[in-house]
Amino acid sequence: MDPTFETRWSQFSAKKQAYLAYARPMEQKVGSFLTYRPDVEAPQAGALQGLPFAVKDNIAVKNFPLTCGSRMLETLVSPYTATAVARLQAAGAVVIGKTNLDEFGMGSSTDLSALGKTNNPWDFSRVAGGSSGGSAAAAAAGLVSFALGTDTGGSVRQPASFCGVYGLKPTYGTVSRYGMTAYASSLEVMGIASKSLALTEKVYGVMKGRDPHDQTSLDPAPGVARAVKTIAVLDGLTDLEPAVQRAYEATLDHLKALGYRLLPVHLGTLDYAVPAYYTIATAEASANLARFNGIRYGLRPEYAENPEDLIRKSRTAGFGDEVKIRIMLGTYVLRSGFQDQYYTKAQKVRTAIRNDLQKVFDQADLLMTPTFPTRAFVHGDRSMTPYQQKLADKFTVTANLAGIPALSFPAGLEEGLPVGMQFMAPAFEEGRLFEAAAKFATRVAAPDCPGTSLDWSK
Repeated sequence: MDPTFETRWSQFSAKKQAYLAYARPMEQKVGSFLTYRPDVEAPQAGALQGLPFAVKDNIAVKNFPLTCGSRMLETLVSPYTATAVARLQAAGAVVIGKTNLDEFGMGSSTDLSALGKTNNPWDFSRVAGGSSGGSAAAAAAGLVSFALGTDTGGSVRQPASFCGVYGLKPTYGTVSRYGMTAYASSLEVMGIASKSLALTEKVYGVMKGRDPHDQTSLDPAPGVARAVKTIAVLDGLTDLEPAVQRAYEATLDHLKALGYRLLPVHLGTLDYAVPAYYTIATAEASANLARFNGIRYGLRPEYAENPEDLIRKSRTAGFGDEVKIRIMLGTYVLRSGFQDQYYTKAQKVRTAIRNDLQKVFDQADLLMTPTFPTRAFVHGDRSMTPYQQKLADKFTVTANLAGIPALSFPAGLEEGLPVGMQFMAPAFEEGRLFEAAAKFATRVAAPDCPGTSLDWSK
């Protein structure tokens, strides 16, 4: 085990009350948790000995709630633990809480949670991002050493960018999805948010691998052992917030100074990524969320005339507006006569995106883009409507459509707020992401959030 983390744990154990005196007031300001149990257990043996971590509340942990940020599942307590979480616990890490999220993982701000409000620890008037906003905020505020989230179209990477931490989306299938509440099954993966790049890599190493409970899981293929030399960048990139544009250009300068060759590329399919993504994601959501009907579990009305009335009342009261919209859109694109027009066409775009990215990786070791076109926006910002937030997902959804790994890394501060950039790599090449991000950190270190007195990353 890394002795720096061992020292941290010893300090934490010896000064538990000091931690609680810091953590509880900070959590009241941030609101990263839906369930918070900071009285952690004694350290356990293993590679992650005693490290406290948080889990997004759409991932199962036995005897913890599994609400998905929804009234539909507000009273549900999980009877089992997700495979990835169990592996981390077996390595000695300790779950201390379940973090807030946009309902069922559908959103980019965490303001769409039905059960709580999460603020960005850099500026409490701003959002933490979404849908894994609670996880990123908890990591940035130093409340945990790392946190798990789910990434369907950028839901780990975008809040990581907003909160100034690392956010990893692994290759699809390398981390078991067993115990993760399904939203869009062919797109979503379990990811990691942490202030420490080294810990992010270590946690991924513990989590990954085939799981008999998940038929989509696999053992990561051995990567191509070669140093990162060439990084592709998007040619003629526009439509960024000025602060993000400055950070992007500064990042290019840093990469050049580090000796990387930058290769401008054009991704013609990028313009179609968002509509293809939301067509596929909503279609899969309409099928996956059909199970929440008030019969076996979930919110149930006190009285119903018949089973159809029971389902209608349960789903009307249990789901928020964004979830209802996505279910209806997904049902629409799967209707007879519309499936070929929308869903099948979106799958063809998905294949075209995958082929375009393969051409990029034939010439370059990585692709670098901004994580999100803006910094963290203010709660209730009318310019960032749900529609605008969806359009802004174009840089992140690409990796989910292609199933490749991506890492959001802190690229600096602009006007007091963090800005993240993103590396993407070919499938199973997470090592390239870590290598390049570690080298970049020698010039631009991950920023420390003001007011956070406990830093697990050092």
